[in-house]
Amino acid sequence: MLKKIIIATSLSTLLFSQTLQEFKAQQTQGYKTYKKTQEDGFKAYQKQQMKAFDDYKKEVGAFWDKPKLSTKKEWVSYTKDKKTRTDVDFGNETIVVQTIAKNAKEAKRKLSVALAKAVTIDTKTAQEIDPLAQKLAKIKKPAGVVDAKIDAKPILSVVVFKKPPTIKAVRNYVNAKLKSKMTMVRSKKVRHSNVYSIVVKLPKDTMIKRSKVYYSEVKKNARKENLPMPLIFAIMHSESSFNPKARSHVPAFGLMQIVPRTAGIDSYRYLYKKKRLVTSNYLYNSSNNIKLGSAYLHILYYSYLKKIRNPDSRLYCAIAAYNTGSGNIAWAFNRNKNLTYRQKLRMSNAADDINALTPKQVYNKLLRNLKYDEPKHYLKRVSKRMSQYKKVYGL
Repeated sequence: MLKKIIIATSLSTLLFSQTLQEFKAQQTQGYKTYKKTQEDGFKAYQKQQMKAFDDYKKEVGAFWDKPKLSTKKEWVSYTKDKKTRTDVDFGNETIVVQTIAKNAKEAKRKLSVALAKAVTIDTKTAQEIDPLAQKLAKIKKPAGVVDAKIDAKPILSVVVFKKPPTIKAVRNYVNAKLKSKMTMVRSKKVRHSNVYSIVVKLPKDTMIKRSKVYYSEVKKNARKENLPMPLIFAIMHSESSFNPKARSHVPAFGLMQIVPRTAGIDSYRYLYKKKRLVTSNYLYNSSNNIKLGSAYLHILYYSYLKKIRNPDSRLYCAIAAYNTGSGNIAWAFNRNKNLTYRQKLRMSNAADDINALTPKQVYNKLLRNLKYDEPKHYLKRVSKRMSQYKKVYGL
């Protein structure tokens, strides 16, 4: 009898173990399936977005010889009829307003309206009236993707005017700028029409004035993530020149140019303990963008590069890593070692060498050995701009 009980118990234990293993396997498989479904959904969503961009560019191309959309440093907007274009180049600090019109009188009226709008509009309103944004908003978002509304932040009003402008102040500004030479060329796309253009130079202190719009958010997140304020400002300046509608080909979005599938996932998980993909709208919200960008700098400095002991050496590496990834930082110091390519990308194989160097030597070695030229230039730009913002804001 006892032998039968033992056999039955053993069989029961074995069956329970198999059931538990099967349950765990099903859970793992279920998570993998869910993860793949989520990733496939986001890829399809991004593909639809890209199609909307391409379609819109073709629509614009029906009127313009060289159709343009927003980039990292340029905010390009069109009127609903696509015949008037405003290109705010934050990098070069200029506004170029162009319109397709039959005569100079019509052109002057349209240019006046467009310029007045450019120097007074906020980010929320700009999003709401943007024909491309309206197209993108109609694309169905996949489950598990986090979206947000655009916050209302001034764009150029704080640059052009010393205080919130009155209608009279805006009219005086526009009239003064329209006195400058208006150029005209024959339209190649619209019959019996010309393309009229004016170029407006923004003030020399545009970058500082634009940075002040985000001062409170930068200060809050710098404290939360234990980062120097000048670092966040210098990153924003270098990534987008404070263009709130910045978009790169990667694509990366917003002030600190967050890539949803990489830094976006890492930063959101660090902040909210959940793995989520975020939309472009989420990243065009300046509060979200600065929060995620600061979080990603924290991850780089305090996690990925934590084995680098000297804070200045680690800072140089974090700046370059924001542009090119921590693996490429390790590669810069491991490149001549007899290691596999994957081993060369491991910071654990580079930390001892970095710790044996002075910060200046680390900086110079990054400039010599980084795999691409862009992160080398990026490191120089951000380091120089940190000094400039330190003078303005302190630490």
